[in-house]
Amino acid sequence: YWPPQYVIMDGDTLKPRKVVSTRGMTVDGEYHPEPRVASIVASFIKPEWVINIKETGQILLVDYSDIENLKTTTVGSAKFLHDGGWDASKRYFLVAANASNKIAAVDTKTGKLAALVDTAKIPHPGRGANFVHPKFGPVWATGHLGADVVTLISTPSEKKADAKFKEYNWKV
Repeated sequence: YWPPQYVIMDGDTLKPRKVVSTRGMTVDGEYHPEPRVASIVASFIKPEWVINIKETGQILLVDYSDIENLKTTTVGSAKFLHDGGWDASKRYFLVAANASNKIAAVDTKTGKLAALVDTAKIPHPGRGANFVHPKFGPVWATGHLGADVVTLISTPSEKKADAKFKEYNWKV
């Protein structure tokens, strides 16, 4: 969690190649001096990392195809991001903003926030599970900390057979 930065290292030597600070503004417009990196995952679609900055509510999409000239897209979501998991298509990364009682879904194909879904109290900051629900189609599921609650979020699908579930996408 500390210091407030992420480090890109040489895979063979583990020497740092680039150190990038995460200090900056929250989604509420306040400066945060020490926001922590909550999770880092690699996109399945392009050479890009999805980096969740906990206190700021910023999701960073970092194009690592040119380490010397990083390109970063900042996607605002909700404060207190933690960890998350991929939907079944591996296009959308869903991350719990647990103290905000929200799940943020980032579209790694377009580089934009696909949805910010309100949930019950304290969604679990874990990988979640994917399955096909008979009424809602493809869903991503996660539990909640300290509660007997499971949230199901209908996720988009490009399969023609799943078109009938589109009305439920990004709904709990």
